[in-house]
Amino acid sequence: MRHRGHRFISVRKFDLAIADLKKAAKLAEGRPLETEVDGLPNRLNKPLSNTHFNIWYHLGLAYYLHGDYQNARLSYETCLKYSVNDDLLCATVDWLYMTYQRLGEKQKADRLLRLIHEDMRVIENDTYFKRLLMYKGVLSPDSLLSSTEGNGSDPDVAIATQGYGVGHWYLMNGDRDKAMAIFQQVVEGKSWSAFGFIAAEAELAGPR
Repeated sequence: MRHRGHRFISVRKFDLAIADLKKAAKLAEGRPLETEVDGLPNRLNKPLSNTHFNIWYHLGLAYYLHGDYQNARLSYETCLKYSVNDDLLCATVDWLYMTYQRLGEKQKADRLLRLIHEDMRVIENDTYFKRLLMYKGVLSPDSLLSSTEGNGSDPDVAIATQGYGVGHWYLMNGDRDKAMAIFQQVVEGKSWSAFGFIAAEAELAGPR
């Protein structure tokens, strides 16, 4: 269920992804955390994620891409409980931060950033970490767009991930034209299955 839900996100079948991931969450309820082995090992060959995290993270993403920000918020708030290292925390906080913004909950979004600090030990999710540092005002949007490498990340995935974050930042700060131009740049890239690519595609498609 968890892996099929992820695949449904990749092929843009968000309703089916939500259905599968909700079932997975029900089946996992009350079970202990289990490390999930990576399909593509990181530079330390150390798996970082767990099944509970992956279920709630992808469920939140499916809701977000579907435009259901209330349920995305609930999913990501639950996902925080299973974000047991800096990499997982960065991934969850990033999407929850944007979700709060879409709901107009700016104070919650700003408070959430208190969980992020510059000396975090990030192994895999450097692109999310950079987005979060941008939200905090530590990095500039331009610096993210000019950066395509990070901690072993695929440069194409990095462009999609950082591009969507920067585009969303402009969107939330009132520059819709700039945001749409960046989203268009993202979808002209190669990483069609990257979550930033899918999110940019959804923004360009209009209200959901």
